[in-house]
Amino acid sequence: MAIGRDGTWRNWARNQVARPAAIEHPASEDDLVRIVKEAAAAGQRVKVVGAGHSFTDAAVTDGRLVVLDRYNRVLDIDTRAYRVTVEAGIVLSALNDELDRRGLAMPNLGDIAYQTIAGATSTGTHGTGAALRGLAAQIVAMRIVTADGSIIACDADNEPEIFHCARVGIGALGIVSTVTIQVVPAFTLRVLEEPMRVDALAEQIDEHIEANDHFEFFWVPHTRWALTKRNNRTDDAAAPRQRWRALVDDYVIENVAFGAVCRLGRLRPSAIPRLARALPSQGQVTYSDKSYKVFASPRLVRFYEMEYSIPRAAGMEALNRVRKLVDDEGFKISFPVEVRFTAPDDIPLSTGYGEPRCYIAVHVFERMEYRRYFEGVESIMNDYGGRPHWGKLHFQTAETLSTRYPEWSRFAAVRDRLDPERRFANNYTNRVLGP
Repeated sequence: MAIGRDGTWRNWARNQVARPAAIEHPASEDDLVRIVKEAAAAGQRVKVVGAGHSFTDAAVTDGRLVVLDRYNRVLDIDTRAYRVTVEAGIVLSALNDELDRRGLAMPNLGDIAYQTIAGATSTGTHGTGAALRGLAAQIVAMRIVTADGSIIACDADNEPEIFHCARVGIGALGIVSTVTIQVVPAFTLRVLEEPMRVDALAEQIDEHIEANDHFEFFWVPHTRWALTKRNNRTDDAAAPRQRWRALVDDYVIENVAFGAVCRLGRLRPSAIPRLARALPSQGQVTYSDKSYKVFASPRLVRFYEMEYSIPRAAGMEALNRVRKLVDDEGFKISFPVEVRFTAPDDIPLSTGYGEPRCYIAVHVFERMEYRRYFEGVESIMNDYGGRPHWGKLHFQTAETLSTRYPEWSRFAAVRDRLDPERRFANNYTNRVLGP
């Protein structure tokens, strides 16, 4: 995320730009209330931004843009109940450090930790694991500033309908002020990374998913290979990579070298298939480390991303159709296609609602054409009632999405109650939720 001297805001991927009437940096809940009331008096809309890692225009506004970089404290940690209460602007990396100092951890995370807790949960960030749900399902209580400046404290017993819906709210219900997260005792993950033939992997996919606490893989376009990653809890002492090895793997290979390959591919797209063949050659890698150090890794190469959630049973059929699409259309794709899996949850606008899910994510290097590729993948996902990640690029509307979420009307009713004048609306929410 970047804010220019002229007050222009850009997201991390630099594909979304906002020129708000004002940029606010609240430091307290009282500040949040004041901002909303002043905006209402001036007839302005309000949008909140965390770290700017959404690829959509979810935070773009010409009204008041609320940046939570000064609203990021840990308020309470209950080591007996394994619960932590934090201000909405704390970034996941800082939260992980605070939890680790107290022998605690989040049970599941995505693959980056730059996002704020509210940004990650509000857009449905999920991670991977057949028995694990997304980050929003770890929320057990919230405080929300609504359109009239009121503060609502909600959980399963107090204002349960608001709590039920607000865990994945896409910024449309109000400003998330604080969240209370259910955490777990700190744990170590043993990592096994290795390339596999993607056809053999697909044939045994259920075995791989069920045999591992966290399983994911990356199909490398223009090859028959996938890079697999198995993370499993262990009681053994951590045996992390040596510092130099981690620097080489995470920065030199995955960022510097990969970035160079992407830039070359942007200059000469015809070279991408040949360059792709180098990716699966790293061999088997094993180590163990603290969970949050395993889950998240640095992402320095900028890209555009679309991700869809579909029923887990359809995952490999859909992936094979994506593989065929790349070949048939002659797309030159330098980024691997990421595939992950989660357990179902009960949150109305969660992409994980209702049944075990498979997530398929496609990426394109920054400043390269992505629309035809993404539209082709989206067309495939539509056949399975696919639900797009709310923070990643897609071309859906409220009309196309409403039938894919059984509790859509329940969320809409809460939205009408909390924000009848659409104080927290923008072009994105108008498109995906309705005006």
